[in-house]
Amino acid sequence: MIEVASDVWIVDGGPVNFYGFPYPTRSVVVRLPNRQLWIWSPVVLHESLRHEVDALGDVAHLVSPNKLHHLFLGDWHETYPEARLWGPLSTIQKRKDLNFEPPLTDFAPVAWSDQIEQFWLCGSPLLDEIVFFHRPSKTAIFADSCQTLTETFLHTHWSRWKRTIARLWKITDGFAPLEWRLSWIRRRADRERLHRLLALQPQRVIVAHGDWQSSDGVAFIEKSFRWLL
Repeated sequence: MIEVASDVWIVDGGPVNFYGFPYPTRSVVVRLPNRQLWIWSPVVLHESLRHEVDALGDVAHLVSPNKLHHLFLGDWHETYPEARLWGPLSTIQKRKDLNFEPPLTDFAPVAWSDQIEQFWLCGSPLLDEIVFFHRPSKTAIFADSCQTLTETFLHTHWSRWKRTIARLWKITDGFAPLEWRLSWIRRRADRERLHRLLALQPQRVIVAHGDWQSSDGVAFIEKSFRWLL
């Protein structure tokens, strides 16, 4: 676990397989003022991680940003049964075995609305995603809409032809996968959402897959979403 800002930590998990393509995983832990913990995109929960998390506060919110980031929600909820489960409707419909709170949209729940804002990117019928912004630390958090897979990871886990795909898709440069970008048919509303996010002047950007950005967040987001902005 690495502290990246006051009350914000990242946890890197092991790779997960997505249709034959291994992806690195990352979770974000935010400690709210009441010492409740907000866990974004939970990774594999092993014993040492559980001890580190417990030392920070009380796990209160388990958050799925999109329907692909759900694999370990059940394990975390078994360990922390009092925690509330959150996600967009697409996640809720996919994980009918779990009891979620009302679907996440553009409007943050009261439980964290004074600390974390959210932006619902929903212009594609393939996949929607909730992007989060932690106001106190000026940290933007992206799941799959912004990917920065490293050459080191690709050479370790992807074959040569798969590495070629990664570069063509630009998922080494902060972009969303090509097929997702091509499916974005309702762009205006999401463009406005991104402009609202940029107006908040993000300093750092955390992504689920690849290198995260410790500075120059606005420039990074503008580059990564130039296809949409």
